[in-house]
Amino acid sequence: MKKIVVFASGSGTNAENIIKHFKGGAIGEVVSVFTNNAKAGVIERAKNNAVPVEIFTKADLNESALIQKVKDIQPDLIVLAGFLLKFPDELVATYPDSIINIHPALLPKYGGKGMYGMHVHRAIVENKEKETGITIHYVNENYDEGAIIFQKQVTVLGTDTPEVVAEKIHELEQRYFPGVVEDVLKAKS
Repeated sequence: MKKIVVFASGSGTNAENIIKHFKGGAIGEVVSVFTNNAKAGVIERAKNNAVPVEIFTKADLNESALIQKVKDIQPDLIVLAGFLLKFPDELVATYPDSIINIHPALLPKYGGKGMYGMHVHRAIVENKEKETGITIHYVNENYDEGAIIFQKQVTVLGTDTPEVVAEKIHELEQRYFPGVVEDVLKAKS
């Protein structure tokens, strides 16, 4: 059974979707959720699914104790599901091609520091983009620059608000993210 560790900072809908996707499956399971937000919804979602949660601060992220906790788990895959901080270089180096992230736009457009959530959706609408989508990619030492694994597009209508775009992106995330995580795990077998 492959071990998946999820890092999340927010409500945790993507994390919960992945947890449920792998529950009782043969290929892998989410063994731990790490969050830098003590008030994040992901904490309750993980606990409701009997997945242990590790809460840490932004200052802890690059500390050896936290990095060692991840290494002690010996994850086969680390999934960033709405994790907003830059991932530690030491973990990126330790787990090459074993850390993936989901981004709410079609990279390389609308990526980089500060480009997350509604910031992305507002920029899409303000720039009158005709389409947007999700990108699932490997994590490297730079924000949103790792090799792309999967992209899925959705049309942006001229009448769409950032909130409508957010709903469209959320639907794509829920539909495709767990399956792509599974495909990446299968490729590691």
